[in-house]
Amino acid sequence: MNLSLSEEQVMIQDMAKKFAESELAPVASQLDESPDESLFLSNLAKLSELGFMGLNIKAEYGGVEAGSVAFSLAITELAKACASTAVTTSVTNMVAEVIQAVGNEDQKQQYLPKLCDGQYRAGGFCLTENSAGSDPAGMKTVAVREGDDYIINGSKLYITSGTFADVFVVWAVTDPSAKKGKGISCFIVEASTPGVNIGKTEDKMGQKASPTNEVHFENCRVPASSLLGQENKGFGVAVGELAGGRIGIGSLALGIGLAAMDYAREYLIERKQFDQPLANFQGLQWKLAERYTELEAARLLLMQAAYTKEQGLAFGKQASMAKLFAAEKANIACYDALQMMGGAGYIKEYPLERFARDVRVTSIYEGTSEIQKVIIARELLNEVK
Repeated sequence: MNLSLSEEQVMIQDMAKKFAESELAPVASQLDESPDESLFLSNLAKLSELGFMGLNIKAEYGGVEAGSVAFSLAITELAKACASTAVTTSVTNMVAEVIQAVGNEDQKQQYLPKLCDGQYRAGGFCLTENSAGSDPAGMKTVAVREGDDYIINGSKLYITSGTFADVFVVWAVTDPSAKKGKGISCFIVEASTPGVNIGKTEDKMGQKASPTNEVHFENCRVPASSLLGQENKGFGVAVGELAGGRIGIGSLALGIGLAAMDYAREYLIERKQFDQPLANFQGLQWKLAERYTELEAARLLLMQAAYTKEQGLAFGKQASMAKLFAAEKANIACYDALQMMGGAGYIKEYPLERFARDVRVTSIYEGTSEIQKVIIARELLNEVK
C-alpha cells in the first residue's frame, strides 16, 4: 500500500477541513446546547453541494467517485469540528453505497442523484430493533408479499436522521420459515410513504444535533420494485454494508480524539503551574506522546481498511480492527485530554466535555467493541480451518 495520498484525496481532505473550520466549528457548541434543525440541515445542504454525500458513488449517479480512503479522510476532518454532522454524512453515504452495490439500474437512477445532491436531506439505515441490535438476524419486522406490493410492519430503533431522512433502506423478514438470517430482504422506502411514522427524538448523552429516532412501519405498502437485490438475500447486504460503515465510524472517532488532543496540547503550552507551562511536566508529556501514537496507529488501520475496500478485496476483518481500535483509543484520548486540562476540561466553556460525550457512542454504534472482537476472532480462526 502506498501511504502517500493522491492529489484528489488531499484536495478532498483539505476541502473538508476548511469547511469544518469555517462552517461547523463556530456552531458546534450551539447545536449541542439546543439543536437547531434548520441550521443543521443548512450545513448538510452545503456539504451536498460540495459532493460529500456521494464520496464513493459513481459520477453517472451524481457522486464524485473519490473512493473509501477519501471518505475516511473527509469524515475525520468533519468530526474534528462537529461529530453530529459527521455521523449524518457517514450514514447518508452508507445508504447510497447500499443502493449502488445491490440496486438495479432504475433504482440507482431514481435514488442516488437525490442522495448525492441534497434533494434527499439525508438517508436512514433501518436495521436495528429492540431485540435485534448486536444480533440483527433476530429482527421481527416483516414484509409480506401482496400482489405487486409488499406490506411492511415493525419498528426500528436508534435510527440516525430519523426526523429528516427522506429515504430509508429497510430490512425485514420475508420468509419466516427460513433459518435465522436467511429469510431477510432489503427495501428502499421513502419517508413520505403512508405507514411510515417517526417516533420521538431520543435525548442522548452526545451528538445531540443528529436526531436519533424509532421508525415505525404500520401496514406500510411499497411496490415490489422497492426490493433491493434478491428476495431473502438481504442479510448479507446488511453485513457487507456494516463493514463499510465501520470505516466511517472509526474515522469519526479518530477525528474527535484528535480534536480533543489538539485542544489539550495548546492548553498545556499556555497554562502555567509552579511557575512553568504544564507542557514542561513529564507526566503530561508522556500522556501526549502515548495518545498521539495510538491515534496515528488508528489512522493507519483505517487507511488499510479503506484501501483494501477500494481494491475490491475482503475487508471485513480490517474494518472491524480499525473500528475497534479507533473507537477505544479515541475514548481514552478524550478522557485523558480532559484530565490534562484539570478542572477547566470539565467546564462547558471548553469543548473537552462535549468531545468526551460525543466520542462515547463510537464504541457502541455500527457494532459494539465487543462485537468487533467476536468478528475479528471468527475471521482469524476461519483463516486456519
